Amino acid sequence: METLHLINVYPETISDGFGVRYSIYLAGCTHHCRGCHNAGSWNPRAGEPLTEALLNRIIAEIRSNPLLDGITLSGGDPFYNPPALLALLRRLKAETGLNIWCYTGYTYEVLLDDEVRRPCLEYIDTLVDGPFVQSLFDPTLPFRGSSNQRILHLSQGQKTE
Repeated sequence: METLHLINVYPETISDGFGVRYSIYLAGCTHHCRGCHNAGSWNPRAGEPLTEALLNRIIAEIRSNPLLDGITLSGGDPFYNPPALLALLRRLKAETGLNIWCYTGYTYEVLLDDEVRRPCLEYIDTLVDGPFVQSLFDPTLPFRGSSNQRILHLSQGQKTE
């Protein structure tokens, strides 16, 4: 399995979902949205490999911070490498117990129809879906960049906005 690459972490942020969150930015994206705020993350080899030792340090940081309300995965597109994403999601959920937000350029419906990506949804509490569309850019929207993107609170395979 190809290793995930880590672009950056933000140990405490209020920009990537409700509450204080630990944000993990992963490399790799095929959407290449015009006007992307993080085009440097498109290269799947950008950043550094997310090794077992690095992931252990990240999980220890998360567990040691009682102020955190959750974890956010962004990038790039975390769904770029679905098998590795699934393994990461399982570890984060099992070892932290925190809610997980995930940003993706795919729509929820496309993810549901994709046998390889669908299992990841089981570990994601909130999905921000859809590609960034520059002509729909709206800086007043909370936690997303363009009006086509949705904040979906997932529960047992169902979605609510």
